[in-house]
Amino acid sequence: MGNDHLDLPIDPTSRERLAADGLRLELLDVSDKQAFAAWTRAEARGFHGPQQTDAAIEQRHGYSIDRRITGVYDDSLPVPEEPVATTKVWPADLTVPGHRAVRSWAISDVTVAPTHRRRGVARALIEAELRTAQAHGAPIATLTVSESTIYGHFGFGPAALARDLTIDARRASWTGPRPAGRVHFVNADQLLEPGLALVERVRLATPGQIAYDGVLWDRQLGMMVDDEVAKKQRHVRYDDENGQMQGWASYTLTENPDDFTQHRLDLLHLVTATDDAYAALWRFVLEMDLVSEVKAHLRPVDEPVRWMVSDFRAVKVAELDHLWIRVLDVPAALEARTYAASGRLVLRVTDPFEAGDGCWALEIDDAGAATVSPTEEPADVSMTIADLAVIYLGGTSPRVLQSAGRVHGDATALDAMFRSPVAPFLSIWF
Repeated sequence: MGNDHLDLPIDPTSRERLAADGLRLELLDVSDKQAFAAWTRAEARGFHGPQQTDAAIEQRHGYSIDRRITGVYDDSLPVPEEPVATTKVWPADLTVPGHRAVRSWAISDVTVAPTHRRRGVARALIEAELRTAQAHGAPIATLTVSESTIYGHFGFGPAALARDLTIDARRASWTGPRPAGRVHFVNADQLLEPGLALVERVRLATPGQIAYDGVLWDRQLGMMVDDEVAKKQRHVRYDDENGQMQGWASYTLTENPDDFTQHRLDLLHLVTATDDAYAALWRFVLEMDLVSEVKAHLRPVDEPVRWMVSDFRAVKVAELDHLWIRVLDVPAALEARTYAASGRLVLRVTDPFEAGDGCWALEIDDAGAATVSPTEEPADVSMTIADLAVIYLGGTSPRVLQSAGRVHGDATALDAMFRSPVAPFLSIWF
C-alpha cells in the first residue's frame, strides 16, 4: 500500500488556528520512543483506559511504524510532552458494492483531553485530516465512533450499521443445518496466519469491511500485552469435510456466581467463508453446556442466526451505528462501486466543506459501472454530503431518507441504483 501518507506535511490551516489559542499541532516522530510513549498515555487517557505499562507501549510502538500520528500540545502544562488531543490515520481499502474496494483515509484514536474541550480542538483535528486526505487523493474518509453526535457536522454519515445480540440459550434450540465438517479448538498462534487469510478471502463479499492486519488483527486474537479479556479468550475453527478451514470464532465465558450452570458466553468474533461454517460455529456456541445466555457484539444487521433457532424471540437485538464515512471526491467515490440498476440521474450535493458540493451526472451502464461528471442540468435528486455517505454502501434506502425529509426528488430511482444485496457491515473497531 506504500507509506507516502507519512510524508505529507501538517495541515497549515488547522495549525494556525490552534496556534492562535496557544496550542501546537504536530506530527509525531514515531522513531522517538519517548514522544510515542507520551502520546500513547494521552490517547489511553482520552478513552478512559488504564495506565499503559512499558511493555504495552513497546508493543504498540511496533505496530505504529506505518501510522500517521498527530498530537496537539500545550506547552504551558506541567507535562507539556503529553498531547492534549490525538489522532492516528492510515490508508485502508474499503469494500464497496460489487466485490470492489476503494482507498479510504482511516481516522482513529481521536481524543481531546477534558481540560481542553470546547475550544475547537476536535474541529481543527478532523478538518486537518480531511484536508490531508484530499491532498493524499483519498476519495473517502472512514472512522468508527464512540459518540454519534460529533461527526455529522463534518459531513460524515453512518454507512454501515451493526447489531448486538442477546440470546437466551435455553430457549434457542438449534433448528438450522448440521454440517458434516468439524469444529475444534485452536490457540491464537494457530489462527495467526490462516485466520487472517480467511478474513482477507471474504472481505470483498461485504461492503463496509476494510483491509487490516497488525494491531487490528492481533487484538482480535487476544495477543495484546496487558489485555485482561485475552486471559479468558478461547478460539475454535471449522474445517469442511475436505479438511479446509472455512471459519473461526473466539469467545469468553463468565461464571454466574449464584448458579454455575448459567454462564454467559460472549461471542467476540465469528468469521466464515461458507454457510456450513456459519451454521456449525453458531450451533457450537448455542449448544455450549452450562451456558444460559449468549451475547454477540458487533454483528451484521442481516444476521441469519435468528432464523436458525426454535424461538425467534429468544434473540434480542440492539442496533447501533458503527462505520461512518465521509465522501471527499464525489466522482471517484461513485465510480468506485457498482450499482444494481442502470440509468441516469443528476445529483445535487451540498457540502459545507466544499469538497463535494455541486451537481453531478451519474450514468450507470447495464453492467452496473458508473460514470460521473459535473453538470449544470437541473437536479433529479438532492441531498447533503452526509446523506450521500449514508446511502453510499447500500445499507440505508434513499426512500427512508426521503421520508425523513433528508433526500428530495426521485428517491425511488436512486434506491434502485444504490441498493446492495448484502447489508454493509464492518466487523471491527478501529
